[in-house]
Amino acid sequence: MTYQPPRDYIGYGRQVPHAQWPNQARIALQFVLNYEEGGENCILHGDEHSETFLSEMANVDAYKDRHMSMESLYDYGSRAGVWRLLNEFEKREVPLTVFAIATALQRNPEVVQALRRGKYDVVCHGLKWVHHQHMPMEQEREQMQQALDITESLLGKRPIGWYTGRDSPRTRQLVAEQTGLAYDSDYYGDDLPFWTSVPDINNPGHERPHLVIPYTLDTNDMRFASPYGFSHGDEFLQYLKDHFDCLYEEGAEHPKMMSIGMHCRMLGKPSRFMALRRFLDYVQSHDNVWIATREEIARHWFEYHPAHAYGF
Repeated sequence: MTYQPPRDYIGYGRQVPHAQWPNQARIALQFVLNYEEGGENCILHGDEHSETFLSEMANVDAYKDRHMSMESLYDYGSRAGVWRLLNEFEKREVPLTVFAIATALQRNPEVVQALRRGKYDVVCHGLKWVHHQHMPMEQEREQMQQALDITESLLGKRPIGWYTGRDSPRTRQLVAEQTGLAYDSDYYGDDLPFWTSVPDINNPGHERPHLVIPYTLDTNDMRFASPYGFSHGDEFLQYLKDHFDCLYEEGAEHPKMMSIGMHCRMLGKPSRFMALRRFLDYVQSHDNVWIATREEIARHWFEYHPAHAYGF
């Protein structure tokens, strides 16, 4: 039976905890690169139809044959975009988290080697970049375990974080079953990490605390793929700056967390990439900013905000 967690409409409310970020930082800033190219729907991958989601084309039909344009739009990310982005973060020595699809990594050994050499924080992003809403629970469980095993075999380290993105009502329960996973990011409803309850697989009928580190869909380059989103880099840049400025100001009393979501095939395009460079210049001109990986955020929360401090 699938666990059905209640919705929490209240969260921290006005009693926002002080995050106690390192060095009295007013904001914890996370850059997250989604590596999905090669994990999307494609009949070459054994899928029933072509990809329809998150590309330069809107309102795309699902083809029962190869969709050559869609394939090439995704290919841009793995052939060119990923290197433009990785090179920039390495040059600046800015920490970067990578949400990695396991089968996408399998198809690009050079990216795998770069992630190993760069000691990036890699979060498991699933076996394939597909919807899980209607996937049977056993299939989703099996694919989750396969994704973790593949990622560990390629990178030499088992991920401690999980993000499906195109998740299901069963995803968090399945994450909680996996040994070694410390948190998930399939949530968009807060500016800080928080604890919630999940079934305790080792103690049936009971629950245990589970850490959630929220992600974002607004400070995210995926909005370039929406007709209601960003049309050019300056819009994206201004949105990021406004978001950062608000949290930085609030951080004088209540430090928060900001995530920037990036995709190789989206922000890896030259014109959009220039907006990212200008935003990096902007945040690096500020003091009291902690640019961190999601693993660092998780370990900080475990140490300074343990579950028992919140009644778990």
